[in-house]
Amino acid sequence: MANRWGYSDLGFGIGLRTVHFSHILSHQPSIDWFEVLSENFMDTGGRPSYVLDQVAERYPIVLHGVSMSVGSTDPINFDFLGKLKTLAARTRAHWVSDHLCWTGVAGLNTHDLLPMPYTGEALRHTIQRVKTISEFLERPLVLENPSTYLEFSASHWTEWDFLATLAEEADCGLLLDVNNVYVSSYNHGFDPREYIDRIPPDRVVQIHLAGHTNKGTHILDTHSDHVIDEVWDLYRRVYRRMGGIATLLEWDEDIPAFDIVHAEALKARQYREAPVEEPHAA
Repeated sequence: MANRWGYSDLGFGIGLRTVHFSHILSHQPSIDWFEVLSENFMDTGGRPSYVLDQVAERYPIVLHGVSMSVGSTDPINFDFLGKLKTLAARTRAHWVSDHLCWTGVAGLNTHDLLPMPYTGEALRHTIQRVKTISEFLERPLVLENPSTYLEFSASHWTEWDFLATLAEEADCGLLLDVNNVYVSSYNHGFDPREYIDRIPPDRVVQIHLAGHTNKGTHILDTHSDHVIDEVWDLYRRVYRRMGGIATLLEWDEDIPAFDIVHAEALKARQYREAPVEEPHAA
């Protein structure tokens, strides 16, 4: 199913990381696209800026941020958005994404993706902010579901219904992080398949996959390992329901060689192409 904006399925990509700069410039690997962390390049010159320009000339780029603080009660930071808009134009970004979260209060940044209270008041507040941000950027904002480790007792919406309603009412896109769905389902005890099945397919423009760290009592979203089978199974479920969507493999700690990360991303193709198992006749 195509998304409502006609954004392309870019294929299988990875995040642009400094440890891979030399490999990318010297080998120009055959990879479909790169995701760029917006904040790493908004106020940066020198070699990182040079590498970004070289990569953007050769590969499709999407921007992904971690500090827009969409759910915050602080005023919208239009200086930040101006820099983001300039970066998007410079890289010819296919879309711009961030997280459904807040990152601080009273101008203080916690440098963490803090969970939202899923209430009617929070929904109305966030809808207006997303509309304002999208209008300023002159493109629909794309929002990712973050991994969470606690919940607000005041919440009376599920995360998936809150996210789906926000996408419809604010007319924004969704970045469905399949690993985050699994992590949060483990931490909070819900069925990740229900989450996947309640997300409107026409809003999803990108998928994230990643590894994590299972502590037994909880899971940390560390992006430091291979994707586990349970997450791959959820990804297959997404594909069967929504069709081909640009898929990104995140690996942000203990990052191995470029070819290892790229090979992990390409596993997604196998899960797309795997035949559907027919139920056995009774």
